[in-house]
Amino acid sequence: MTDKFRALHSQGTFVMPNPWDLGTARFLESLGFSALATTSWGFAASLGRLDQTVTRDEMLAHTSALVSVINVPLNVDSERCYADDLAGITKTVRLLGDAGAAGCSIEDYDPVNKTIDPIGLATERVAAAAEGAKGSGLVLTARAENPFYGFSDLDDTIARLCAYRDAGADVMYAPGLVDPDQIARVVAETGVPVNVLARSNGPSVNRLGDLGVRRISTGGAIARASFELLNRAARELLDQGTSTYTVGTLTADDYKKAFG
Repeated sequence: MTDKFRALHSQGTFVMPNPWDLGTARFLESLGFSALATTSWGFAASLGRLDQTVTRDEMLAHTSALVSVINVPLNVDSERCYADDLAGITKTVRLLGDAGAAGCSIEDYDPVNKTIDPIGLATERVAAAAEGAKGSGLVLTARAENPFYGFSDLDDTIARLCAYRDAGADVMYAPGLVDPDQIARVVAETGVPVNVLARSNGPSVNRLGDLGVRRISTGGAIARASFELLNRAARELLDQGTSTYTVGTLTADDYKKAFG
């Protein structure tokens, strides 16, 4: 699957939504998406936990389970690669390759200290992840988390992405960017495939394609939207005693196509 996933990044633009369990993975695949990705937020929520509380072993088991039920490449949101030391990062990426992942990501945000890693340290960490990807050919995505956490210095973000590219990452990703001019700068100045997070206030898929974006993902948004629908349905039942939420457009054939 790594060759197939790498080929998707060679031209055009593809959308890679983020399921959070086996059922959502199979359903999204049945709709025709060419690749899927895990979501750390969605997977944690499926376990009844908050984001950034899942262990490496849980993430690897989740990866293996998803790979076993789909026939398209799977990219893994592997957070900080579940290690503070470089050897541990390399090991995590190797284990992801063994689990059948076609790609994974490493981010430069430290949730313990609630800071962005210094660029030198972050680059060393990306290089360690790239070392782990060599054996399997896994596609490595490097994430510069500045925009996602409110740091608006685009020059620093691009400098980070270029450093991560030079350290061996295949795909660049700065989640949170929505301004077309800024996205176009990232595409032009990194010169490698760029992933953009789909946002309600961001460009459409077609517009992102025009900007040269290679890959579009949804992060935890679909999972959060699903929990919001669950909340509305449960609140209606609890507060109003009605069940209008049962009226929908999915048919038995839709489920048969996904799960049959």
